[in-house]
Amino acid sequence: MSEPILSIRGLERTYVTLAGTLPVLKGVDLDVRPGEIVGLIGPSGSGKSSLLHAAGLLEHPDGGRITIEGQDCSDLPDRERTRVRLGAVGFVYQFHHLLPEFTALDNVALPQMIAGVGSRAARERALQLLSELGLKDRWDHQPAQLSGGEQQRVAVARALANRPRLLLADEPTGNLDPTTSEAVFANLYDLVRRTGVAALVATHNLELARHMDRVVALKDGHLVEQARG
Repeated sequence: MSEPILSIRGLERTYVTLAGTLPVLKGVDLDVRPGEIVGLIGPSGSGKSSLLHAAGLLEHPDGGRITIEGQDCSDLPDRERTRVRLGAVGFVYQFHHLLPEFTALDNVALPQMIAGVGSRAARERALQLLSELGLKDRWDHQPAQLSGGEQQRVAVARALANRPRLLLADEPTGNLDPTTSEAVFANLYDLVRRTGVAALVATHNLELARHMDRVVALKDGHLVEQARG
């Protein structure tokens, strides 16, 4: 069995509210391996986003260890955490957050150029990804000229532009109708399989979750593996 791209051990996260402390993650353990799609389910407020943010090094947990591609990132300074994020992690959110004044191609090319890739190579890679996602003829459209499903596919392409080893998706189809959700997920599933990226996908869509390799549920701060039905 291949070594996990993402390994989490004993992850803890507690928030301070006006009513007192609110423990959200209570010693979470999780491994995600290359080419694997793991579904993360749980009710609103259960800690799914907190887990994703900690896994993606966007937040500092209160305890536990996070290892990405064999590197323990738990105690890295912010500059090093940013370096790991840029090189190894891709994010897809419920809202696409595309830059409205830029074309689909530019939105996918820009993260590569920020990472030091030349303009020509970045645009070639962007067009390749957009083509693989069925957007070959929409590359020169701005987000407002695209449908919701097309916007989200551009967001998927952007997340994979720098060839990350770990993909974290927070309700990536949450704003889409069922038919479009299935189409976007099918694109995502295919790219994960072909690229070997490890994917952790938070979703409320139990039908989509059934198509993932494994499903884990956050319950009272703990992860519970769900039986395949």
